[in-house]
Amino acid sequence: MAAAAQEAAGGGGGASSSARRRLRIISGHLRGSPRAPERDALCPNPCKAPGGPAGPAGGSIPKKRQELLKWNGWGYNDSKFIFNKKGQAEFTGKRYRLGGMVLPTFKEWIEKTFGASLEHKTTSRASLNVNDVPPSIVNEEFLQDLRATKISYSQDAEDRVFRAHGHCLHEIFVLREGMFKRIPDVVVWPVCHEDVVKIVELACKHNLCIIPFGGGTSVSSALECPEEEKRTIISLDTSQMNRVLWIDEKNLTACVEAGIVGQDLEKQLAESGFCTGHEPDSMEFSSLGGWVATRASGMKKNIYGNIEDLVIHIKMVTPRGIVEKNCQVPRMSTGPDIHHFIMGSEGTLGVVTEVTIKIRPVPEYQKYGSVVFPNFERGVACLREVAKQRCAPASIRLVDNAQFQFGHALKPQVASIFTSFLDGLKKFYITKFKGFDPNLLCVATLLFEGDREKVLQHEKQVYDIATKFGGLAAGEDNGQRGYMLTFVIAYLRDLGLDYYVIGESFETSVPWDRVLDLCRNVKERIVKECKEKGVQFAPLSTCRVTQTYDAGACVYFYFAFNYRGISDPIYVYEQIERAAREEILANGGSLSHHHGVGKLRKRWMKESISDVGLGMLRSVKEYVDPNNIFGNKNLL
Repeated sequence: MAAAAQEAAGGGGGASSSARRRLRIISGHLRGSPRAPERDALCPNPCKAPGGPAGPAGGSIPKKRQELLKWNGWGYNDSKFIFNKKGQAEFTGKRYRLGGMVLPTFKEWIEKTFGASLEHKTTSRASLNVNDVPPSIVNEEFLQDLRATKISYSQDAEDRVFRAHGHCLHEIFVLREGMFKRIPDVVVWPVCHEDVVKIVELACKHNLCIIPFGGGTSVSSALECPEEEKRTIISLDTSQMNRVLWIDEKNLTACVEAGIVGQDLEKQLAESGFCTGHEPDSMEFSSLGGWVATRASGMKKNIYGNIEDLVIHIKMVTPRGIVEKNCQVPRMSTGPDIHHFIMGSEGTLGVVTEVTIKIRPVPEYQKYGSVVFPNFERGVACLREVAKQRCAPASIRLVDNAQFQFGHALKPQVASIFTSFLDGLKKFYITKFKGFDPNLLCVATLLFEGDREKVLQHEKQVYDIATKFGGLAAGEDNGQRGYMLTFVIAYLRDLGLDYYVIGESFETSVPWDRVLDLCRNVKERIVKECKEKGVQFAPLSTCRVTQTYDAGACVYFYFAFNYRGISDPIYVYEQIERAAREEILANGGSLSHHHGVGKLRKRWMKESISDVGLGMLRSVKEYVDPNNIFGNKNLL
């Protein structure tokens, strides 16, 4: 860590000295130019002071997350699904298009699908009882050193609990019913790269454990504290590192602090007319650093790419020092790419502090669409052809029939008799005139972006392909509604838990020739396992194809069941999910496409990347972090 401290202090070190040398050379060239910027413009961004003129950009998620977000559920405090006094489902708040709307068929769907009843309701704790929270164990010498750095920190129970978990089903269930046995002892809020260097240096000095925290949206148990960890655990919350440091309009790149969440990144870039186009389902709350740490993927990856396609440069603080390349170029042939040691490392090697990413001008035109197919097989064949012709729109996602019915149950009450008439007419045309079976049909939602003329040409090409596979255009409204539902689906799990329904999603990637078999076999395995494990009501077992590639696709599964009559529903759920994951691997699927491994799936890492591959990762860990300062126990 001495190298990191030296660089932060402006001392020697190869990387910093070569950087200063390059700045002197460039400055020499620029001083002779009448149009050259001031020399100060070449200086690195100074570390900001909280609340000062160079303070935080003012992110959407506050430092005290409990002021805005649920402590034991997903998302904003004011946004949730409820059953109103009339027994109708509705979504509260005004943050989403669905806000304030009544969902007239959802109650019937949940009763029919799960055998649930509004009369059978569970109770969860209304608020956090601080007396249940494990005490903070921090030695005074460390706290004195931390105070000397002027870095903000907290030992408050709520702050610590908020950063003790992600959003796996078992984590939320624990919050509703009890408390974690081990949580962070202290939360620290660095505001810049140099602050992170200081924190890591202190952790090395006092032999502490650091668990990086970005947006808290992990669904792999990555943020859970190891129960057996006896050292002080620091939750290093990067949320105050939320600035766009610079935008390079000539090279279409931007350097951004890693703690920024997706919605703030897009807002700040849009002020200058740019975007990244990276939109994971969790983009409201997940962070840039988290995307890098888990090898994230977004809904519009067909145009903008996955996170590994967007990254140009990464700066990461490790116990050994700072890892970064010496230039910001599109490609290098300098041995194995060190970025690929960092991407997917899940907080086991260090803290990502700054990322340079590709940006694009905000698209001139955006258009939604949808296609209904007679069955899932035809839909998959269409997506395969679209991928083969490399003409996929920004987003193309295919839901199976069960998920189509699910989405239909979330349709708001129509505003007029005329709209109701039109909906009925469309349904008649598809099911009666065209002969589509309502219990077999499936739907693809589309999003096109770019130059208006090219979008219209692109749209025609995709619809022409869909027609060859029996697809019928189903309108822009369905496409837009399907895309926007992505951001509210996660809120449904909290409602389900109130009525004895537990559910979760998981994903995989799979070659095209295995998509149909994998989808069918995994869904059948879930149903079989539920029956064998004593689940009294038939489960919801459904899937969608969410991203397409030349050689395969990403498949997302939703699975839920009524747990009334089961004494330990989380244990039963985990046994069923484990069986489903075994089925995925047996059918040629990957361990994960974009959720990552964490602690939840690491039992399969050796099978996934080979014994030698796992040994390579361990060797990197042992060199970079020999004392296991980053001891979250993910991956390995």
